[in-house]
Amino acid sequence: MNSYIAFTKKELLENFRTFRILILVSVFFLFGMLSPLTAKLMPEIFKSLALDGIVITIPDPTALDAYSQLFKNLTQMGILVLLLVFSGMLSTEITKGTLINMLTKGLSRSAVILAKFTVAGVIWSLSLLLAFITTFGYTAYLFGNANLPNLIFSIFCLWVYGLFLLSLILLASSFTSGNFGGLTLTAVLIVIMMIVDVFPKIHQFNPIALASQNVSLLIEKVNVSAMIPIVIITVLLTLASLVGSVLIFNKRKL
Repeated sequence: MNSYIAFTKKELLENFRTFRILILVSVFFLFGMLSPLTAKLMPEIFKSLALDGIVITIPDPTALDAYSQLFKNLTQMGILVLLLVFSGMLSTEITKGTLINMLTKGLSRSAVILAKFTVAGVIWSLSLLLAFITTFGYTAYLFGNANLPNLIFSIFCLWVYGLFLLSLILLASSFTSGNFGGLTLTAVLIVIMMIVDVFPKIHQFNPIALASQNVSLLIEKVNVSAMIPIVIITVLLTLASLVGSVLIFNKRKL
C-alpha cells in the first residue's frame, strides 16, 4: 500500500510537469463553454450564409441542443484527446527504462499499474466534471433551466466508457512495444467495437454504446434499464483489463 501511495504521488507530480492535467482540463473546459454557445449561434450562422436564395429554416435552439453538442464534442474530439494524452503513460516509461530503478528498490509492478490508472482516472473524472459544470452553467444562462431526463446518467455512461479506455491503454501497453503500441492497439479495438455495433445482438452488450447513446437517453429514445447491462459489462471489462495488465506486466522483462 505504501508503494502504491508513493507512486501515485509521483504520477500526479509527473502529470503536472508534463502538462497532461493542464491540457485535458483546458480542452474539456473549452468544450463545456463552446457547446452551448455553438448551439445558440448556429441559427445565426446559417442565416448569414449566402445560399443562392435558398431559405433554410432552423428551429430555435434549446438546452437539448447545447447538451447534444457537448456529447458530440466529448465523444469525438474529447475521447481522442484523452487517448493521446495518456497513450504513453506506461509505454514511455518502459521504453526509457525509468521504472527499472524503482522496481529493483521494491516497488511492486501491480502498484505501478494501479497508480497509473488511478491518476489517469482522477484527471479524466475532473475534466469531464468541469466540462459538464461549465455547460450546465452556460446553458442555464443562455436557455434557462432545463430539466432534461437522464442527463446525469448520460454523463455517468461516458465516464465509465472513459475509464474503460484507460484500462485498455494499460492492457495494450503492458505487452506491446514502442511509445505508440498501446495507442494503436486501443484504436484498433475501438474500431472493431464500432464495426460490430451494427449487429443488434452485440449492440446491447457493446461498451461503445456508452459513448453513442447519450443524446438518445436525453430524449428518452433509449431507456436507462437498457443501458444498465452495458454499464455492468463495461465495468467488468475494465476490471478484467486491469487484472490482465498486472499479470502481463509482472511477467514482462524490462
